[in-house]
Amino acid sequence: MNDTLKACLWMIGAIVSFTAMAIAGRAVSLNLDTFEIMMYRSLIGIIIVLTVAGAAGTLRQVRAEKLGLHFVRNLSHFAGQNLWFYSITVIPLAQVFALEFTSPLWVMLLAPLVLGERLTRSQAIAAVIGFVGILIVTRPSPETFEIGILTAALAAIGFAGSAVFTRKLTRTETITCILFYLTVMQAGMGIVFAGYDGDIALPTAANLPWVVVIAIAGLVAHFCLTKALSLAPATIVMPIDFTRLPVIAIVGMLLYAEPLDPFVMIGAVLIFAANYYNIWSSTRAPRNV
Repeated sequence: MNDTLKACLWMIGAIVSFTAMAIAGRAVSLNLDTFEIMMYRSLIGIIIVLTVAGAAGTLRQVRAEKLGLHFVRNLSHFAGQNLWFYSITVIPLAQVFALEFTSPLWVMLLAPLVLGERLTRSQAIAAVIGFVGILIVTRPSPETFEIGILTAALAAIGFAGSAVFTRKLTRTETITCILFYLTVMQAGMGIVFAGYDGDIALPTAANLPWVVVIAIAGLVAHFCLTKALSLAPATIVMPIDFTRLPVIAIVGMLLYAEPLDPFVMIGAVLIFAANYYNIWSSTRAPRNV
């Protein structure tokens, strides 16, 4: 099995984890604001990372040579994740995920600048097909504009920045090191922003399990995403995430009675087609070079 196909399998794990995080995020949103969610998620994450890394004997891999790059990567993700948590509470899940899927387009624009990766013709075609699918799903217009649409779109840019800087970090840093600074730095950011008003809400007995789910799902998602990005270029890995759309559309229908818009399915078909074309092209082209 080549590295591109391995990256695809890791992305499946990321998709499942991100979906679980969306469900848990909605469950706790009535009691906790987005900064508090991120703070508790990161604090629990620190315990998990230290426990797992300690048991695996990989704590010695944590080093401080790339602190600046870690900070930029985590600030980008912190901003994107807070905007994402807000968006899932104010607009349908399928619409949030659809707008989030503009992230691979931003990755394709940022990767040549930050990573020096070349944007191939097949990847550009896949991006265009996927973007057309997103437009069909969202059908944006002035009459349907909501603040959640803007925050979801901005979250996509934050996630794109996080992805390209993660890819850059994987060239020299281990996954343990990346996840350690992910949790520690974002816990600090969460404490600062959650406590700026002097009032930090505590999780209730009812929503504490959901906070734990968010923490575990977030770490698993980032582990899977980081593994995928270490095996294949960002411009190949990120478009695979498009497949979350039909999954979350069904989740929204079953759990929250959100209508299953036929345009969502039409757009999803194009997104699947874009993914298939991108993966097919990337696995064949290197063999002919």
